[in-house]
Amino acid sequence: MSILVTRPTPAAEELVSRLRTAGRVAWAMPLIEFTPGTGLDDLPNQLTSLQSGDLVFLLSQHAIHYAHPALVRAGVSWPASLHYYAIGRTTALALHTVSGHDVVWPHERETSEILIQLPALQQVAGKRALILRGNGGRELLAETLQQRGADVQFVECYQRCAKIYQGAIEGRRWRDRQVDTLVVTSGEMLQQLYSLFPEIDREEWLLHCRLIVVSERLATRAAELGWRDIRVAEGADNDALLRALQ
Repeated sequence: MSILVTRPTPAAEELVSRLRTAGRVAWAMPLIEFTPGTGLDDLPNQLTSLQSGDLVFLLSQHAIHYAHPALVRAGVSWPASLHYYAIGRTTALALHTVSGHDVVWPHERETSEILIQLPALQQVAGKRALILRGNGGRELLAETLQQRGADVQFVECYQRCAKIYQGAIEGRRWRDRQVDTLVVTSGEMLQQLYSLFPEIDREEWLLHCRLIVVSERLATRAAELGWRDIRVAEGADNDALLRALQ
């Protein structure tokens, strides 16, 4: 098995290092990188304007990576009176580390679909909900909270930018290295991976690789694009991906 990890730096390099330590052949090709978002300057005001019992959602550990320094620069801490939710364990741990607050996250599977099923989020009418995320992204969480009567606002804490590769060159590189397993952690990266390579590389190699994804939604999309050997990891963190690669 030769594994290509497409998730962003530094998580990609960490996963590759752990795989190699375990005796696996693995490589990193991050498909996206991150830059500061346009909403960071306004974040301190938006956070401190929330009332006790209001909700804050962190949709990625990258949101914390950019949000926390912005709060430090403004002399603002994460208010203890708010209820914090994260999309997954890694993000929850990152927020707890910088804030010291309890953070709720869906243990069953790290997706928006499972997050909105949490009992505490069924009755949110009249509450304000602040969603810290990247540019764009899915609207399921926001739309569901709005349907349940919450006042939802967004803060763009970071932007995702596609890394530029030459598809024909990368196709030869990874075929020469006999890559047969791909790790993809978002729909955006799945589409980018599919579109990167020339058609001949897709037909002869890419779509024949085993694909590790992090949600049933991604598995469905991958099947629509033509992959057949698809496995869904239990979560999006590297521990879950390692288990899926066993």
